Amino acid sequence: MIVYLLCFILFLTGLYGVLTKRNIIKIVIGLSIMEFSIFLFLVLVGYIENGIAPIIKEGQQSPVFVDPLPQAMVLTAIVIGLATNAMLLAMAIKIYRKHKTFDVRKINSLKG
Repeated sequence: MIVYLLCFILFLTGLYGVLTKRNIIKIVIGLSIMEFSIFLFLVLVGYIENGIAPIIKEGQQSPVFVDPLPQAMVLTAIVIGLATNAMLLAMAIKIYRKHKTFDVRKINSLKG
């Protein structure tokens, strides 16, 4: 139960960074922390004490298996998160080249 609470605290830490910081790079880092906490939560959901990989051999009794679906979801989400972070950082670089700042308060218009 404590690890689920730690995942929630990690998510709130990232949310705090997104809501309170004005630097675009710090906002992207906060989003990454939030993503990581969700990945960790999904892996914890699929964890079973003393569980083994779901590979069945002939003559083997039915032991307790670990659910592989959350792990597959996390692998997919990591790839999507990597693409999202790359896009956000590319947009931040474009904004910096145009406005010469990462501070969202100093960026008065985002029109082309």
